[in-house]
Amino acid sequence: MTPLRSPGALIILAVFALTLAACGRGAGSGGPPEKGVIRLSIFAPRPARTERQDWRAILSDMASRTGLKVEASYFANPGQAVEALRRGKTDAGWFSNESGLQAVRRGGGEVFARVVGLADDEAYQSLLIVRARSRLTLERVLTCDRRLTLGLGDGSSASGALAPMAYLFAPRDIDPKICFRQVRRASAAANISGVADGRLDAASTNALTLRQAQAAARPEAGEVRVIWRSPALPQDPIIWRRRLDPGVKEKLRQFFLTYGRGQGPQARRQRANLAKVGAAGFLPADDDHLLPVREMEAAAGWGLAKQSHDPNKIAAARKALDNIRAQREALEGRTRAPAAAQ
Repeated sequence: MTPLRSPGALIILAVFALTLAACGRGAGSGGPPEKGVIRLSIFAPRPARTERQDWRAILSDMASRTGLKVEASYFANPGQAVEALRRGKTDAGWFSNESGLQAVRRGGGEVFARVVGLADDEAYQSLLIVRARSRLTLERVLTCDRRLTLGLGDGSSASGALAPMAYLFAPRDIDPKICFRQVRRASAAANISGVADGRLDAASTNALTLRQAQAAARPEAGEVRVIWRSPALPQDPIIWRRRLDPGVKEKLRQFFLTYGRGQGPQARRQRANLAKVGAAGFLPADDDHLLPVREMEAAAGWGLAKQSHDPNKIAAARKALDNIRAQREALEGRTRAPAAAQ
């Protein structure tokens, strides 16, 4: 396992600094939990009422299987979830990739499992979409004549912001703020709607969100088309506090890694519960799961350094990127599997 440090982290930390002041909904009062209580944070890109409804059966099963009282908090703002873990208001939870990276770096967290995606895919992709009826191509979008509007995710989104910067814009020395007439920040679902109704010329989203919109037969899903796909991105991590009681850790580990496994009515019911929250199950993982996110962060940092035209900054950023890339390649050499599937 490798330390999670990178000069490119400054890019993301600046964004998180703006969001950590607010408290997460229902995150408790902080400090150690009551004995026999586990406090979970759940990344909630959908309305909290929907998340609570879809998670109810899973959390009930968790309480029954672990013998713990389960208290859940739902965070639409990933920075708030990091802060809740750092302050001891929550003990474990489902994080997005970038907020998971911050939870490990700054929140005292540790990855112990990862999500397995639906549709038999081990990883998902960042997408760039345009309106289905438009004639826009990727080449036209990247012309940089400041005539087009672009939608990106907020700075804490790996698929909505970090991946497009690392894999699409930075390699071409493109600064979206200079390239486009306007850059707007919104969620993956909102970006699909923005492109579909013509408010945005192009936008980032991710494959999972687009599939969910298509499966739900939402009108906007048929109004967009994909013009760019990123390399595979890792699925979301499941993280606990490093200092969490070892006995509680083992109960959580056993629950996550066995839930929805096997055959029979019980396993089928559990998999149906998981499908509601966009998962097929969970697999063991550690902090190396976040190596691809660190590499994206470093690639984006290198792109910004090149725009500064400062040789020292460029050299330092390139060294950081090469170091993390070497760690990722070494991991893949040992495991003979893509880092995004670790």
